[in-house]
Amino acid sequence: MTTNLLFDFVVDKATSTVYVNREFAASQSLVWDAFTKQEILDQWWAPKPWVSKTKVMDFTVGGRRFYAMVSPEGDEHWSVQKYTSITPKTGFSMLNAFADKDENPQLPGSNWDLTFSEQNGTTTVRIVIHNESAERFEQMLQMGFQGGFTMTLDYLDQLLATLSKQ
Repeated sequence: MTTNLLFDFVVDKATSTVYVNREFAASQSLVWDAFTKQEILDQWWAPKPWVSKTKVMDFTVGGRRFYAMVSPEGDEHWSVQKYTSITPKTGFSMLNAFADKDENPQLPGSNWDLTFSEQNGTTTVRIVIHNESAERFEQMLQMGFQGGFTMTLDYLDQLLATLSKQ
C-alpha cells in the first residue's frame, strides 16, 4: 500500500453518518469498475478471511446487488444494495440493508453516496454513509465496520495495483 495516499475515516455519531475519503493509485475508470462490476467487487468486498459472493447484480437505477459475506465456516451474512442514482464514472447512490437469504431487507438501512474523481493518475473515492437510525448505526459500528471496511479498501488498493498492470 502506498502510504502517501489520502485515507480518512470519520464517524459522526451525532448524525449517524460515516465519511470515508480514500485515494487509489489507479485510473478513475478502473476504480469505478471495481465498485460497479460483480467480477471485481467479489474479489475485495469482504474483510478476510470472509469472502463476498454476489447472487444478483444489476447496476442500473432501480437495480440491485444481492450478496453475502461468507465466513470460512460457511456462515452467510446477506445484504441488498438498491441503486437509486448513477452518474457514469463519477458517482452513484444506493440504499444498503442487511437481509436474509431470501432477500428480505432488515430495515432501516443506510444511504450510501459515492463520488469518484481523478487527478494526475490518482483517483479519490468519497463515500458518505448515512444510517436511517441511530440504532442501526451503533449496530454497524459494533460489528466492526470501521476496521472491516478499512481492510476491504486495503484489499481494493492491492487488487487495483494488480489490475493496473494487466
